Amino acid sequence: MKVRIPIAEDDKFVQLVSQWEKSCTNTESTLHQLSPYIGKLKSSIAKDLILNYSRPGELVVDPFAGSGTVLLEAVRLGRRAFGVDISPYAALLSRAKLSAPDTLDEALSQAKERLAAALLRPQPDSQIIPSWVKSFFHPDTLSEVINFADECQEQKDDFLLACMLGILHHQRPGFLSYPSSHLTPYLRDKKFPKDQFPDLYQYRALEPRLLAKVERAYKRKEFRVANDQYSFALKNALEATFPNEVGCFITSPPYMNALDYGRDNRLRLWFINKQGSEQIDRSQSQQREGFQEVMAKFSQQVVDSLVKNGYCIVIVGDQLNKRIKFPLSKTVLETFKTHAPELHLIKTIENSIPDIRRARRDHRGVRTENFFVFKKKNA
Repeated sequence: MKVRIPIAEDDKFVQLVSQWEKSCTNTESTLHQLSPYIGKLKSSIAKDLILNYSRPGELVVDPFAGSGTVLLEAVRLGRRAFGVDISPYAALLSRAKLSAPDTLDEALSQAKERLAAALLRPQPDSQIIPSWVKSFFHPDTLSEVINFADECQEQKDDFLLACMLGILHHQRPGFLSYPSSHLTPYLRDKKFPKDQFPDLYQYRALEPRLLAKVERAYKRKEFRVANDQYSFALKNALEATFPNEVGCFITSPPYMNALDYGRDNRLRLWFINKQGSEQIDRSQSQQREGFQEVMAKFSQQVVDSLVKNGYCIVIVGDQLNKRIKFPLSKTVLETFKTHAPELHLIKTIENSIPDIRRARRDHRGVRTENFFVFKKKNA
């Protein structure tokens, strides 16, 4: 068994926590902004955790990978990455960020090729398109988007499909839908009535908007990713087989019912899988007992895969629901202590998070997130 040299604890790390509340939108890789994903971990936090608890060349694993923030930061920092998620949208978005063409010129050339091929496809059958999907788009725009999505899927082009999903809905001119919200899909026709804002309900061409989106994605892409630097599994984390000799686990497991990933991503999920978009994100961890079971199995997976002196960082918040506090953080600590005594808790960090990132509009939900740093020590 490979033995890992311990990383020295650095007091400067604690000082970094105060920086986590600052926006990183204008400094992070623009691939992180490829398409919205509710509740995602900030890239600046992922970067600090990776730098402090893993070494270059090591394997970093996120078994609840979401939009791939940890995975992208890991490969940017010279690590290898392995991710798992049960959501088709999460899987697509993670793979897209890691498989983006090396240069902007390559990406634009590829986009034009896909757009040209999509124009040659037959007109989509409008009878199989749900009415709620039709309600978001001008009919001509919808036909273009469906054909482009189908072409990308046939060519296994995750990057360009994710770019298209990133401009799928919003009221701004650079987006494809009728006026709607950006993060989660709902029409804003009451705020922008068609008779008062007719321009917002006109045909919106896909090509110029997609090419502009691709250019934005490459605004800060200063690195290349080799195919052997990453891998991803679309499945339940409890059914995944993790590689041996993992240097570091960093993950934020889904909190029970704090977010509804299926509902919040329903429009994008429909374009990814038109036949199975209703069967999404009903994971075991959405129930309290299920969350405990997930953490028990996960802690055992960590023990089996993590190298000695390796680290596991679990990020979890305590849920607030009608003024009742569910101590999920306590559940994590007790479960790890019972099922994975080989993992020693060496640090706990509490970080405040804004309502827009994890809480509902009524300000219930998760208000703080706890970072539990475990270390696998020699027996």
